[in-house]
Amino acid sequence: MERKTYFSEVDLLDYERGREWAKDSTLSLHEKIGFPDEYREGYKELILEDILAKLPQLGESGRKILDLGCGCDELAWEILRLSHEKQHECWMLDSPEMLALLAEHLPQPRSYLSCAGKFPDEHDVFIAEHKGSFDVVLVYSVLMYVSVHDNIFNFVDKAVELLAPGGRMLLGDIPNRSKRRRFFRSPAGIEMLRAFTGAQEVPQIDPWELEYGKMDDSIVFAVMQRYRAGGYETYLLPQGTNLPMANRREDILIERRS
Repeated sequence: MERKTYFSEVDLLDYERGREWAKDSTLSLHEKIGFPDEYREGYKELILEDILAKLPQLGESGRKILDLGCGCDELAWEILRLSHEKQHECWMLDSPEMLALLAEHLPQPRSYLSCAGKFPDEHDVFIAEHKGSFDVVLVYSVLMYVSVHDNIFNFVDKAVELLAPGGRMLLGDIPNRSKRRRFFRSPAGIEMLRAFTGAQEVPQIDPWELEYGKMDDSIVFAVMQRYRAGGYETYLLPQGTNLPMANRREDILIERRS
C-alpha cells in the first residue's frame, strides 16, 4: 500500500479493515494496527512503563489480565513477556488474523490464552464465562476506532463487566481532538506546526470546531461520567511526556471498587 493511501485510510480503520491490513504484506507490524513506524518504533519500553504506573496489578504476580484489541506489534510482545515473568493468566483478544500475526512474530514462545473475534459482538460466551474475573483489562490504541464505527458505550459496558472487584481497566492512548487543538494553540504547539510545515505564520486553529467521527472532550467526559454513575471510579490521566503523542492523547482509568 502506498503511504499516501495508507495515511488517508487510517481514520477509516475498523475491525474488518484491520483484518485486511493484517494480511497486507506491504505494511509493517505497526502500520497493520494503525501507526506509522515513527510513532511506535523504539517506544515499547516507555509505553509499558506508562501503563504499569496506571495498572500496578500488572507488576504483581499471579493476576488475571486481558489485552483487548492486543494487535501484533512489540507492545503486545512486552505484555506477554511481563505476563510470563509474573505468572499471570494472560488473555489476548483480537481478530483471527491479528492473533495469527502475534503468534508468528513473537520473539520467544510465550504461554497465553487467546480468543478471536470482534468484541463484544462475537464474545457472548467469553463475557458470560469471565464476568467479574479480570484484575486488569487493557484497551490500548483501540477506543478511537470503536467510537467511529460502533457503539462505544456498548463496547465499554461489556468490557467493564469483566472486571473483578478491585480490578482496573485502562482505556489508553485516546486521541482527543479537543486536547490536540489546545496544544496547537499553545506556544509549543505553534512552534511544532511551524517546524512541520515550514511556514512562519501562526496557524489558525478553531477551538470550537466539531470534527465528525473524532473523539473529543465531550466523548471522553461522557465515558467517565457514565461509569461513575454506574458505581465505578474513573480518572482522566495524562501520558508520560516521553511518549510520542502525549501532547494530544490521554488515558481513561476505570476502577471497580473492592
